[in-house]
Amino acid sequence: MAVLIETPRFRLREMEAGDLEILFRLDSDPVVHRYLGNHPVTSRDEITGMILYVRKQYAENGFGRWMVEVKATGECAGWAGLKRVHDHVNNRTGFVDLGYRLLPEFWGQGIATECSAASLVYGFNSLHLTEISAAAHVQNDASNHILGKLGFQKTGTFLFHGSENNWYDLSEADWRLNRAP
Repeated sequence: MAVLIETPRFRLREMEAGDLEILFRLDSDPVVHRYLGNHPVTSRDEITGMILYVRKQYAENGFGRWMVEVKATGECAGWAGLKRVHDHVNNRTGFVDLGYRLLPEFWGQGIATECSAASLVYGFNSLHLTEISAAAHVQNDASNHILGKLGFQKTGTFLFHGSENNWYDLSEADWRLNRAP
């Protein structure tokens, strides 16, 4: 398994077939999907397809969503990281999206912030991206707060799967400026 990023508490590593059960537990949970359109998965075949899709992203783009592994215990908390989006979302295609999804028992521990901050470093320093986008359901206060804390600027709202979401952008220049001492 390839570890891409290490933070003080976590390893961000490639998603692999052995992650099927943890990903099924994550994506079949209606609580997790509350702000994601309320469409939890119902079969492990859906997760197998998702893993294959993410692995294809690694091959085609050199990056994709990564599993978040707790260093102290080896547990998987969920996933986080970057993804190139080729679908048409908010009148855009071909953009890089920052995202994360964690099991409820890991919420409120700063994991999404820590892993997202590390993903931004990777995206801007290693992948030489010029902009990263993100989205959060308008009622998802936690995710909207995290994106603001990371320096993202809300640039509008849009409908996704029938729900209103905030759209955020972060340019490399703004990211570097906000990181200056």
